[in-house]
Amino acid sequence: MEMVVWFCGMCSTIFCLKIPPNGTTWYRLAAFLQEFRPMPVKSDIPNWKDQEMTKKTIKLATGSVYQKKTGGVYFFRYQINNQRKCVSLETRNREEAIAKAEKIVPVVRATSTEVIAAHVKQARNLEHRQQELALSDAWEVYSRHPERSVPDTVHEQNTYRATFREFVDFINKPELPIREITPELAAKYADHLRSCRISVSTHNRKITRIRKIFEVLRDYRDADNPFRSRVLIRKEREEQELGVRRLSFSREQIQKLREVLDDSIHKVMYKPEVKVIYYLGMFTGQRLKDCVLLRWDSIDFPHGQIWVKQFKTGKEVTIPIAPELKTVLEAAWSWRIDEYVCPRVAARYKRTDAAGKNVGNNLVNIDVLRVIQWIGLEPSVAVPGRKKKVTIYGFHSLRHSFASYCAEANVPKAAVQSILGTDSDIVDKYYTHVGREAQEKAIAAVVGEIGGESDRNRIEKALALIRSSTADPAETLKLVAAILEQ
Repeated sequence: MEMVVWFCGMCSTIFCLKIPPNGTTWYRLAAFLQEFRPMPVKSDIPNWKDQEMTKKTIKLATGSVYQKKTGGVYFFRYQINNQRKCVSLETRNREEAIAKAEKIVPVVRATSTEVIAAHVKQARNLEHRQQELALSDAWEVYSRHPERSVPDTVHEQNTYRATFREFVDFINKPELPIREITPELAAKYADHLRSCRISVSTHNRKITRIRKIFEVLRDYRDADNPFRSRVLIRKEREEQELGVRRLSFSREQIQKLREVLDDSIHKVMYKPEVKVIYYLGMFTGQRLKDCVLLRWDSIDFPHGQIWVKQFKTGKEVTIPIAPELKTVLEAAWSWRIDEYVCPRVAARYKRTDAAGKNVGNNLVNIDVLRVIQWIGLEPSVAVPGRKKKVTIYGFHSLRHSFASYCAEANVPKAAVQSILGTDSDIVDKYYTHVGREAQEKAIAAVVGEIGGESDRNRIEKALALIRSSTADPAETLKLVAAILEQ
């Protein structure tokens, strides 16, 4: 006998029948009519999907474990707030799937969606077993981690360590695992810093450093970074009431600086080189380190340009050489002994201590501030609520002056940024604050009093003269013209 299978497209039925292998057509048809055995398709079976799923579903106290297809990955299905959820258990093993799902069941019954999300994450095998790491050992692990911050200077590296040590001392439990550092503890430490009479910028740098350390050590924690919250960062407006800020030099003060740098009365170590450094600051607006460590190969005398790759930002800027600066640089060429324009000050600036920390930068900065004191200015002032004095005049004031003078001369902002190599607040500050002289003109313009009386007052005076004058018309006209031209 031969088995024949036939599918009817009209009734969606599969027919199976047995016929002799060599039977005639009529015989085959008769056999079909008498012996057919219909096989209904799945769509004819009520709830066939549910029945098939039931074969692969394992009911639990809450939810169920099932496979979408035989031999496939198991899933855990449950409901939260009348909404069906489904998560892959990422295993094809029945016992393992049930074990994973049973770990999720108690959490699904909880009301916290954060707890549920954390457990689902665990069920997906996206978390690995956390290791214990005490605060006392955290720095050693961080310092060897490939994702650690790598500051450019030894001083900044030491600052990272000192900042973390301050935090550990504040917690006062060196054996405490870092996974137990909570956002509440981080907030308490931030409040502690607020009481330490430090500046907003210093506060924020400390928080940022600790945040970086906890981010790198995230593998040793179960929760998010405790220093992640924005409320730990202070805002600059908190210091507005201090009324103290970095000031620029006036043109008269700049002239006095040039005079004391040229006289023979005031003394400072390597004064000729200090003069060059000041001129570089005056006529290029660059930072102290960029001026002190300027090399001769960065100066293009034929084209009248100076090329600087700024140490702080890494930005490259090209600045035209002003005539006054060119004269000073040509004089400096006579003492050239190495690649630095100011070799002795550069060597002093690069001096380090036994630990490799730079100490020469402070020595040079003291020399620079001494020059400012020569012209009667006090570089720093005491401020209530601050442990340290606040600097108002320093070498950086030359940078402020550069931006201020450019703004007063209506130099395009983009041009100033291309020279200073920054789009920081220093440029914005002086393109909204362009100096006292320009401000006074602006106020005068508002009330219409630039150069004397307002136009309205002059017109009223002229009209009053015309009405009351008994003089010759030609003479009266001259008087009116004189009033209007004031």
